[in-house]
Amino acid sequence: MNPDRQLSITWLKAAVLGCLWASSEIVLGSFLHNLRVPFSSIFLTSIGIILLVSVSFQWKDKGLIWRSGLICALMKSVSPSAVIFGPMIAIMSEALLLEIAVRSIGRNMVGFMLGSLLAMSWNFMQKIANYLIFYGFNIVDLYASMVKFAEKQLHMHFNTVWMPIIVLWIFYLFFGIVSAGIGIYIGKTASGKSIPMLSSDKSRMAELKSKSNSSSARPSLWWLAFNFLGMISVLLLMNLTGILWWFSVGTMLIAIWAVRYKSALRPLMKPKFWIFFVVITMLSSFLFASFQSDGLTLADGMLIGLQMNFRAAIMIVGFSVVGKELSNPVIRNFFIRTSFRQLPLALEIAFETLPFVIANLPSLSDIFKKPVTVMRQIVAQSEFWLEKVALTMKKKSNVIIITGEIGSGKTTLISAISLRLKESGIKTGGILAAAIYEQGNKTGYNILGVSSGSIMLLSQTKEIEGMPRVGKFFFIPEAIDFGVNALSVEKNRDSQIVLIDEIGAWELQGQGWASSLNELIINSNMPLILTVRKSFLDLVIDNWKFQDPLVIEAKETSVVKAYSDILKFVPDL
Repeated sequence: MNPDRQLSITWLKAAVLGCLWASSEIVLGSFLHNLRVPFSSIFLTSIGIILLVSVSFQWKDKGLIWRSGLICALMKSVSPSAVIFGPMIAIMSEALLLEIAVRSIGRNMVGFMLGSLLAMSWNFMQKIANYLIFYGFNIVDLYASMVKFAEKQLHMHFNTVWMPIIVLWIFYLFFGIVSAGIGIYIGKTASGKSIPMLSSDKSRMAELKSKSNSSSARPSLWWLAFNFLGMISVLLLMNLTGILWWFSVGTMLIAIWAVRYKSALRPLMKPKFWIFFVVITMLSSFLFASFQSDGLTLADGMLIGLQMNFRAAIMIVGFSVVGKELSNPVIRNFFIRTSFRQLPLALEIAFETLPFVIANLPSLSDIFKKPVTVMRQIVAQSEFWLEKVALTMKKKSNVIIITGEIGSGKTTLISAISLRLKESGIKTGGILAAAIYEQGNKTGYNILGVSSGSIMLLSQTKEIEGMPRVGKFFFIPEAIDFGVNALSVEKNRDSQIVLIDEIGAWELQGQGWASSLNELIINSNMPLILTVRKSFLDLVIDNWKFQDPLVIEAKETSVVKAYSDILKFVPDL
């Protein structure tokens, strides 16, 4: 592996956990927002808390939580939503608060509970802060007038004007406690072992990759500065001048944004914005004139409502375009020169993995029918995705693949090469699988340990209860254990080359010799010779991220030629 592309194990795990979190934010978040589900942010925060808490029982690396939050926040840039800046801040802040609580109190129930309460409280407080930022402090007066109006209509009296907000905050805290409890439960019960993955939807992955790479405009630091200055200028004009000035300048700014950023006005096209527009304008006209002691008229109240809505439009669109400019490579490269120098590579790996994670997510119907079970499955897959990320980092290049269809002589060729390697004094490890024929019919396979020479029955067509089945063959568990042991890194410490006959459909599902192959790739540098059926060749190369492997056609290559080509890969010759 290129030393410049190495990641610490903590950043590697953060890339996985951040990717898992981002996949739920992108897929489930879009679904909830499109359906206009009330309090959808609570559900998304709950999922984040559950993931962080439950995985913390498996991975206890210090700093893992905030790193995962940082990666997830930055990955929000591929979300179909046009408004990403606010959610990015929320995700990062929630992870940081949970990290602080766990660091201060420990990885125990109290620490996780406190961290979850703080994270969910941030969700609530940020919503209030957003209203203040978007509508200004006039929203506070509007709220107070609404409370007075409600008291008058209901003949009730609240002990404090903030009582409705306190009740709503308690509602958020309740979800925080429930989320922490579910996370602790899953963390203690999830096995941590990889489980079979679903088939990857390649069209969906291609769609997501195109979305993540598409942009209506190339990021620019000048435009980033212009966007900030534009927002600040309009806000100052709203406080210092009349409606003619701030409305004219603000409208011009929005028009500029609409030209440069194709989707900039998308947040203003949502019915929710215009419903708020009408409600706030009408309420301002009535409530400010009725309950404020400043002698305001209905016209004054309406003007205040219009100003609040215009401010909201500037801030919503402004934060949207600022979020797009923050993807600038110059900003990313800045992190390389700081203590965050591993962040760009971790983010790159997470983005490469994201389409595969999304393609393997359970269906939305399963998520809503059995959410706890689905979350346990996702957490149990974390080790699987960690291996996937490690393979992506490794990008192994010294791989030889002998390919061909069934009966093309793959095993014959690799067996002959194995014999020549051993005769030349080259230390060779791995396994070979020779077919067994009875009266011309294939009835099973024997497995041969290359270094030991030991042979045992691997599979047979005769069914025996409890044996795993692949196609028409039933595999003997003891023989699988024998093969796993023969392929272990420990057994091949002195090997100069390792052979595996063969890698196919079972391994592509994470079964068979998949874990052994992963271990060899990640934890050793010796060359590998694999036999792969031609129909699986591209899938195997893509799945294990092999870089420019030597592909040998079994039918078209002689033993002498194949052996000569393979010798170039063997070290110390």
